[in-house]
Amino acid sequence: MNALKLTRDFYSRSTLKVARELLGKYLILDDHGIRRVGRIVETEAYQGPQDQAAHSARGRTERNQHMFGPPGHVYVYLIYGMWNCVNVVTRAEGIPHAVLIRAVEPVENLDDKCHGPGLLCKAFGIDRQLNGADLCGDKMWIDERSENRRIIVQRATRVGIDYAGDWMHKLWRFYDRDSAYVSTLTVAQRKRLQMVRHNSQA
Repeated sequence: MNALKLTRDFYSRSTLKVARELLGKYLILDDHGIRRVGRIVETEAYQGPQDQAAHSARGRTERNQHMFGPPGHVYVYLIYGMWNCVNVVTRAEGIPHAVLIRAVEPVENLDDKCHGPGLLCKAFGIDRQLNGADLCGDKMWIDERSENRRIIVQRATRVGIDYAGDWMHKLWRFYDRDSAYVSTLTVAQRKRLQMVRHNSQA
């Protein structure tokens, strides 16, 4: 399978376009010589400072400073005191936009629990030591790979942002309709999609 690392130009575009086009790409981490790979199946766009759901809505802070940085870097933050979340910084430097990677399908050296932003970071071993890492470097990056699998993209509201007023209604979450690893699925839905995928590969 041919692979091509995404360039800075990919990340410097419209945040909504990046969020959509990250679906089907491969998040890769070189964990001290062990390559961990997951296929991205769910993302969320955040477009501060106007977007009241974005961490940058109240301006630049020590915590969110990487959202204001150059595109193609990562912004990693901690929620609930235990879960790390990884975001891809987009647009031009100084515009605090980012795309949260919500879920991946495990491909290589990952356990099966990748259906959520905290779970995938735990599976990859992503923590705040990677905050600000350059996705155009050799530690962590995203590949585009040639494959025949077609993606049917669905849009929905973002998760867990009831505090954001009208911004909570934006359809800025994108996901692969046929993936069993989308974070909002019920157990029954996840099992059904896994069975469909298994039968199609048999």
